[in-house]
Amino acid sequence: MKALQYVEVGKAPEVREVPTPEPGPGEVRLKVTAAGACHSDSFVMGLSEEQYTAFGYPLPMTLGHEGVGVVDALGDGVRAVELGESVAVYGPQGCGRCKPCAEGSENYCPHAAAMGITPPGLGTDGAMAEYMIVRDPRLLIPLGDLDPVENVALTDAGLTPYHAVKGSMEFLVPGSVAVVIGVGGLGHVAVQMLRAMTSATVVALDVSESKLEFAREVGAHHAFLSDENAAQRIAEEVGPGPAAAVFDFVTNDKVLDIVYALSGPRTDMVLVGAGAVERTVGLLGQPFGSRVRAPYWGTRPELMEVFELARTGQVTVETERFSLHDGPEAYRKLHDGELRGRAVVVP
Repeated sequence: MKALQYVEVGKAPEVREVPTPEPGPGEVRLKVTAAGACHSDSFVMGLSEEQYTAFGYPLPMTLGHEGVGVVDALGDGVRAVELGESVAVYGPQGCGRCKPCAEGSENYCPHAAAMGITPPGLGTDGAMAEYMIVRDPRLLIPLGDLDPVENVALTDAGLTPYHAVKGSMEFLVPGSVAVVIGVGGLGHVAVQMLRAMTSATVVALDVSESKLEFAREVGAHHAFLSDENAAQRIAEEVGPGPAAAVFDFVTNDKVLDIVYALSGPRTDMVLVGAGAVERTVGLLGQPFGSRVRAPYWGTRPELMEVFELARTGQVTVETERFSLHDGPEAYRKLHDGELRGRAVVVP
């Protein structure tokens, strides 16, 4: 079969011929119908050799932690899914036995790292191939009648912002303001979810007028450039006072300056982007009662809820399709910021 693999640190991914995998006991093989390209992949492929070695991911590695497919073969003992069933892969996999996993919060499994359990495409061969192996049927969520290509990105680009927004729901009451910084693959979905799930006024910030127009198209009440004047523009448009929640899908020092400028007592500062920043925190280091969170991906039950939002037409993902052969180009466009939403590879 053909697979899009990261082969050498610092080099572009390659389409290669690899053996078609066979499911072992308890495993499921999917015939992949769509796979999503994500900034997390780009981040990993941008690491130096020393940094990549620290992650411990094998090479070559088939990319793709957003995947959907049709159940194609069952390993011994598998009874929970049926051949031909259309399913989505839940990516942030845990041990399956601890309390967080029992609750469906495998994204916060405290044992996964020590046990060598990694998401598909981020340590384990992923979905950018004609076939993939899923190690346990509990990790497969029914897709039903949802279009695989149009909805594959919901497994991350939908689940991650949904998990982030749900954690701030207590603050997003009538009259509140929610700010989304970075209206890309995840941010444009976050805007839609805030409109669908809350009565907050939704403000989007980004670096170009085209991104701001995109934000308005998907439902933002207001959209402004994310510069040093952003907080003042928001205050002039929606009134003074801090935002109830700020969702940062970028996460760097410059953007965090904007986050803090928008924050005040009890603001929920939600840092979703794959970055690391330094700030003084504590009673005298941040607004009273404010909270800084770094949510990771989302839970299995939440992915089911995300699919319901899609099924009822409340959330859609802007997608650009690529063949498996053109997968390297999808990642180039992702890296260079040439995508409005998400790139989807169709094997």
